Order: sequence, then structure tokens, then C-alpha cells
Amino acid sequence: MDKIAIVFSGQGAQYPGMGRDIYEKYPEARKMLDAFEHLHPGLLHLMFESDAEELRKTTNTQIVLYAFERAVSAVIAKHVKTGTAAGFSLGEISALAEAGVVSDEDGFRLTEERGKIMQKAAEQSDTAMLAVLKLSDEDVESIAEGFKNTYPVNYNAPGQVVVSLLKSEEEAFASAVKEKGGRTMKLSVSGGFHSPFMQEAASEFEKILASFVFSKPSIPIWSNVTGKEYEEDIKDLLSLQISSPVRWKDEILGMKDEGYSVFIEAGPGTTLTNLIRRIYPEAQVFPAGTVDDIEKIIGGLRNE
Repeated sequence: MDKIAIVFSGQGAQYPGMGRDIYEKYPEARKMLDAFEHLHPGLLHLMFESDAEELRKTTNTQIVLYAFERAVSAVIAKHVKTGTAAGFSLGEISALAEAGVVSDEDGFRLTEERGKIMQKAAEQSDTAMLAVLKLSDEDVESIAEGFKNTYPVNYNAPGQVVVSLLKSEEEAFASAVKEKGGRTMKLSVSGGFHSPFMQEAASEFEKILASFVFSKPSIPIWSNVTGKEYEEDIKDLLSLQISSPVRWKDEILGMKDEGYSVFIEAGPGTTLTNLIRRIYPEAQVFPAGTVDDIEKIIGGLRNE
């Protein structure tokens, strides 16, 4: 039988109205989201009623995505058994909750604190994130070396690397990429994440993590920082992750080597679905951002 992995989206995948259909249809999702609403009154309004600009604020983006992902996972878990979990950036906290390292409620509290810290750090410098397309990792690294405040940060898939940079370097960097035969696309985020711009945020998050109790994972989970399975260093790597590159390509190839050939993306949109198809074309990949998506998964992957 095919081994199934569940993966959780990061910032940039959010959109207005996300999750309303899932909340209305599935009791498991409604119970989860109502519990998070109790922790953070106004959460459901953010998810269902706010506009794109409001959702783009890191303090809002992170809690909304975490809540959405855990609600989707609650529905999936009733019908499909998954054997490993990974998350892209913020999604890594959802993966920790999936593996029972933290409770869903503690995962929400961590996400809330993480969003505040990263928003504060983002406001201290005028930064942005650009996806660089059609160039190799090495080409992007070489171009970035020519700029004082531009850092390759997300190794997403073959031909796609994201950089964090000062906005003052954005135009010149984009021109350099174009000259090399690539192109850039600006991400819908509010800061230069996973870079030295976030060093102070990483240090603050380390202190917050110290007050939370982590349990042993019930299933393997994967680290953005190393691109490998977590071992005994979860808190250290989770704080370091905020200011370190995301090695997503390595994670997916690692799961492939472990025999995982089916991936469910628990989150809005199809960002990770598309990346996994590029990294591992033979894999079966299922988005799970809408009721229609979830019904297809239940119909096709339901445990016997």
C-alpha cells in the first residue's frame, strides 16, 4: 500500500473566505475552529470576512493558516491514515501538532506568539520576498552574493528559489535575474522571512518555546532547517527556522527515499501541491483546501 504524507502550507497561500465551506460541512472542522475562536475571539471573522490586505498582516496570517490547517487535518484523520508530516515555514507548527508534539491549543498559542514576533521584526526593516524562477539554485546564490542585503531563503523546487531582501535592492536584483534568463515574482508576505532580518525574532521565539512542554512525536516529522527528519532537537531547530532557509526540496526527496509516494496538502490553495509535482513527478499529490478537494481524498484514499 502507498505510504501517505501530510504537508502543511506556509504564508502566502491565504485568501479571503478560506475555510467557510469546510467549517459548514464537517463537524470535526467546526469543533476545531470553534475551539480556536474561543482562544482568539474574532478568528472566524478574519477567516471568512476579512480582505486580502488584512489577511496579509503576519499577526493575522499565521493564526488563520494554522487554524485552517488543523481543521482540515481533523477531517482527513477521520478517513485516511498518514505516516509522516511536514510543514512549510509556519506549517511546521501544524506538523508538530499533527504528530502530537504539542496540543492543537498549544500549537495555536505558539503560532500566535510567532506571528507577533515576526510582524515586529518585519516592521523594523523595509523588506520583501521574491520567488526567482527558471534559474538553478547556484545561479540564484551567485546573483545574491552581489548584493549586501539579499539572501536565498526558500529552496522550493527545481528552478524556484525565494530570496529575502531589502526593498531598496529589489529592482536591481530583479534586473540581474532577468539578465541571467530568469524572472521574479513578489510574494504576498509582509517581511523578509527566513533570513538574517529575522535573527532577533528567532531569539525571542527560542525564549517562548522554553515555556512549552513538547512530547515525543507519534509519527516522523521533518525540519525545514536540515531538510531531514527531526531527532531530539525540535525546539532548537524550530526557533532557528525563523531566520534560516527552508530546505523544502530536500524534505520531499527525503520522504521519497523513505517510501512516501502520496502527499496531502492540508492548507488553502495548491502551492505545495505544485512544488511537490516538480520535485517528485511520480508522486500522487492531493490538495485539501476545499470541500470538493477533501471529498476526492476521502473517496480515493479512505482506509479500508
